[in-house]
Amino acid sequence: MQNQQNEQLSREWALLQDPVVHTERLEAIRKKKGYIIDMDGVIYHGGNLLPGAKELVQFLQDNNKKYLFLTNNSAPTPQELKQKLNRLGIDVEADHFFTCGQATALFLESQMPGGGTCYVIGEHGLAYALYEKGFDMNDHNPDYVVLGETAAINFEKITKAVQLVQQGAKLIATNLDVETLDSQGRKIPSTGAFAASIELVTKTQAFYCGKPSALIMRYAQRVLGLSRLETCIIGDRMDTDIVAGITSEIDPVLVLSGVTAMDDLKEFAYGPYLILGGVYEIPTDDDTHKVTEEELEEASRRASFL
Repeated sequence: MQNQQNEQLSREWALLQDPVVHTERLEAIRKKKGYIIDMDGVIYHGGNLLPGAKELVQFLQDNNKKYLFLTNNSAPTPQELKQKLNRLGIDVEADHFFTCGQATALFLESQMPGGGTCYVIGEHGLAYALYEKGFDMNDHNPDYVVLGETAAINFEKITKAVQLVQQGAKLIATNLDVETLDSQGRKIPSTGAFAASIELVTKTQAFYCGKPSALIMRYAQRVLGLSRLETCIIGDRMDTDIVAGITSEIDPVLVLSGVTAMDDLKEFAYGPYLILGGVYEIPTDDDTHKVTEEELEEASRRASFL
């Protein structure tokens, strides 16, 4: 068993350090037309920009790449995420951001096209996304109970959610992350932990829309207008970003600037396509990675048939 783990880890080290394997796969990633990029642990940590983040965005813009920042945090709106990156020195328009709250709203719209009602435990970013798709707030007899990131959760709200689900409301979670980190790097409970408590009491199972669900990846592809073969996902978590890429057949790139460390890889039955120390490895001045408008139009036409 120990030998098998060592062999697996040596393969993973090759994805990080082998001069042939690492270089070839990094070059393949640079040639992609579309990039789905996690934020916390990849672009920034807390209020600090990570090395190479600004250069990565410049590389994507200079080479006419399509890119989307994808986050499992339902609390902020895309406009607020734009403002946060702007404060950190990166100028990106709001339509380059997509949250699990938006994914949840799109899913509910597909289930109930005429709109409906929700009891929401979450922040304004989630509520706004739901309003945009025709869903009003209702704490008496809603169609759905929707859970998202929030620090304003308490026993009363959990109890209310349990009672509404028992009355027939469908339980939806923006994601199933059981933990996240606070501004000081300490673990705190997240949406998945709250969803689990409601599931246990009501004996139901929440449907989740964020990573690692292939659903949010499909939505992201639709926004980019590209096929899975022309897209990659860059993230720092094996249990969300990387598995989301694998289940969607989108090449996953693991960066070691966030949650996952090399020693953690032996715990997983799957691995990334490429491992980087951080996004600083991706930018290059080589102009052979530039994508023309004609190439993007052709790629979009191909994607429309998939």
